[in-house]
Amino acid sequence: MRPGARLLAAVLAPLSLLALGAARPSAPLPDRMADTGGGSQLITAVAPKAGSTKGTLTWWDRKSGRWVAAGSAPAGFGAKGLVEGTARRQGTSTTPTGLYGLPYAFGTEAAPRGTRYSYRPVRADSWWCQDNRSRRYNRWTEPRAADCRATEAEHLITYRTQYAHALVVAFNYHRPVRGRGAGIFLHVDGRGATAGCVSVPKDAMRRILRWADPVRAPHLAIGTESGRTAITRY
Repeated sequence: MRPGARLLAAVLAPLSLLALGAARPSAPLPDRMADTGGGSQLITAVAPKAGSTKGTLTWWDRKSGRWVAAGSAPAGFGAKGLVEGTARRQGTSTTPTGLYGLPYAFGTEAAPRGTRYSYRPVRADSWWCQDNRSRRYNRWTEPRAADCRATEAEHLITYRTQYAHALVVAFNYHRPVRGRGAGIFLHVDGRGATAGCVSVPKDAMRRILRWADPVRAPHLAIGTESGRTAITRY
């Protein structure tokens, strides 16, 4: 090989390696997250930025040590976008970012065949208490608790479309902080943005319920593509 050719080859070799590295696909989103909840199922809800009302929801399985996408659907977020869960205030129509458990499911319609989650039917006297003064704050109450004002609670059956099928999101749930927010769910799309929940088309919600297995400890991670509320932080 001529000296000039050797020099050219020496210059091009590392560039070729860089190009190959750039061509490799990035690691699956769950592998880039700080935490996935410790189970072998995960749902990620990602918005382009904090002010977004739309994004993408993906559900994942961990198989043979790798995260594999099992399905995906367009997602809706709060009318005022997303905000750090620990800084959220009630009534702001923002979706809280973070990593959350999924305690149980419910719906105005029967559970899809194959659902393994505990599934509560919504009845005429089913309410979700959002009254900061109530002992039932951020809890299902049936009938409505005496100390939970109707004006500070969701009468679940009035949202037949959105709550046809839903999963409770354990935001501010286990040790509720008054004023932080209540009634955050993963539910069926309505006509527009949510009041702080995450929503998906009805068919996707039904597929998620047939897929989710509480034994595998699925969690929901909510965040943005980058920035202070990036989903990879959670």
